Amino acid sequence: MKLWDKGSNIDDKIINFTVGNDREIDVHIAKFDVQATRAHVKMLNKIGILDDAELESLLPELDKLEEATQQEGFVIEKEFEDIHSKIEAELTKALGDTGKKVHTARSRNDQVLVALQLYYKENIQQIKARTVSLFETLLNLAETHQDKLLPGYTHLQVAMPSSFGLWFSAYAELLIDDLILLQATQKVVDQNPLGSAAGYGSSFPIDREMTTKELGFETLKYNVVAAQMSRGKSERTLASTLGSLANTLSRFAMDVCLYMSQNFGFVSFPEQLTTGSSIMPHKKNPDVFELIRGKCNKIQALSTEMVLITNNLPSGYHRDYQLLKENTIDAIESIKDILEIFDYSIAQVEVKEIDLNDEKYKYLFTVDSINDLVMQGKSFREAYQVIGGQVQEGTYKPDAGKKHSHLGSIHNLGLDKIREKLEAVIS
Repeated sequence: MKLWDKGSNIDDKIINFTVGNDREIDVHIAKFDVQATRAHVKMLNKIGILDDAELESLLPELDKLEEATQQEGFVIEKEFEDIHSKIEAELTKALGDTGKKVHTARSRNDQVLVALQLYYKENIQQIKARTVSLFETLLNLAETHQDKLLPGYTHLQVAMPSSFGLWFSAYAELLIDDLILLQATQKVVDQNPLGSAAGYGSSFPIDREMTTKELGFETLKYNVVAAQMSRGKSERTLASTLGSLANTLSRFAMDVCLYMSQNFGFVSFPEQLTTGSSIMPHKKNPDVFELIRGKCNKIQALSTEMVLITNNLPSGYHRDYQLLKENTIDAIESIKDILEIFDYSIAQVEVKEIDLNDEKYKYLFTVDSINDLVMQGKSFREAYQVIGGQVQEGTYKPDAGKKHSHLGSIHNLGLDKIREKLEAVIS
């Protein structure tokens, strides 16, 4: 069944090309299309398109359909073009002419839009929750290991003293920035497009404020053309936000891979969290974090794809929009899995003791030594030249006892302030 079928025969090659793999993708939005249909038929009843008996027959059938969409193994059969045609066909099969009325005053354009907006809304909430969970794990690790020093690097060269507390809490605080973007994206998608039909509204006296309330949207997209143009804009906004979160996770995963290597040897993980080699029995490979890195880099590419598909489209609907759905949904499902496995794995990290007296860390404290001379009365430039001369002559002797007291430094992490910042965002 096709919602646009006028009775004429369409070439099978054309059908296969234009449908693509919508049946597989639409499984993710099936529940939301049922919810939108429920709100829509209630509204049709209010304006007199459906009588009370018809509404009362539709609602239990929609409940059954929504329950079916939540079952393991739910599929959209080949005879249907997508979830939208399946729902209408199932209602028509069960209720006859009443089922044929559910598409009144809407188009597949706004039907797809509202289902996607509902899907985005729910999944942004899930992503936020998993991000907060990872934040808490990292802040707890920072608190547990705040006194354990760690070499800091610039240009991958030994630079200045850092700590595990500083490392863990750095990524925790970066996640707050990503949560701010998720909140903003939530506002963008929390606007009801239902009622915009094909993009130019309807001559039926529909009540768009009613469906907005029924579906739990914060507001509606008032202008019907703007509602249709939100297809693509929502995906670009979402892709950019997911890319930011993926960037944070990708960089953290890279750190983990680096710090696990024998040349660094800062962290390890239990045997059951790593993989081995088919020929090298000593290997403990960070496959989980390498895959996180790769998957996150793939997600970061999504924003460019969304821009290129929608960049020069004029107002109104275009079939190009169909191409936005698959990779956006894939990125959402992927980032949820990444957050879950990252949280699970990093919670089991084994922090190693690092001997900062090792010769390779000899110059880790040169900046502290310069600062000591400044505190004794020398100008910074003069102190820099003194310590620089000692380094060149091989006479420099490090002093690892210097304390960093300012807020946000090694010995004053400000974990309570970082947590307050998170709470202000999520409240």
